Amino acid sequence: MSIIKNAEVLTKILSDAAAGRFPAPDGSVDVIGSPAGPVDAVLGFTAHHVVAADVDPDEICDHLRDDDVGAAMDPSFLAWLGERIGAYPGMIDLVMAAYGTADTTTDLIPADDLAGHPRVQRSQQYRVEVEVYRDASGAGTLTIGRGLSGRYEVSVEVDSAARSRGLGRRLAVAATHLIPEGVPLFAQVTPGNIASIRTFLAAGFDPIGSEVLFLRI
Repeated sequence: MSIIKNAEVLTKILSDAAAGRFPAPDGSVDVIGSPAGPVDAVLGFTAHHVVAADVDPDEICDHLRDDDVGAAMDPSFLAWLGERIGAYPGMIDLVMAAYGTADTTTDLIPADDLAGHPRVQRSQQYRVEVEVYRDASGAGTLTIGRGLSGRYEVSVEVDSAARSRGLGRRLAVAATHLIPEGVPLFAQVTPGNIASIRTFLAAGFDPIGSEVLFLRI
């Protein structure tokens, strides 16, 4: 297990992963401090994990099984970590990434009136500087904000009656027009949500790893 005391290193880990430069697949678990933003996290890459929380690395080591390279994603470890930091672990999500583009044109419409929408409320829990948009038809909702370690994060939702028409893909592509060119944009998708995974793949997002977020109370 390696110990990294500079929490800002998480930003570089995420940026490198978005560019296809991944941590060494050597079975290591890097322990760093709590990152900027409202969440702590455990991130999983190929045979390499990162625990981003203010917990002594020796404690982390004591609670990880040494016979499993994926022990940092084991439910028993995640439950212990959540209890230790006072935050219930969320779902294990697939993390996907794309980049902001030079094209800033979109047909998105700001939707400040959607403050009560469940997708918006969840985004505001996990992110700051959240912006909310709808498409011209009103059937698609997009949120974008700054989440884990200050990274840009996007979520999209399409009304059931408007699905299977490419609207989700168009929303995901439009999100890349809302951030500066060359800056990574991240999306978290439940692994079983194949429709959403296909949507983001079609929009140019690449899978880079997995993560569990712990919302600070």
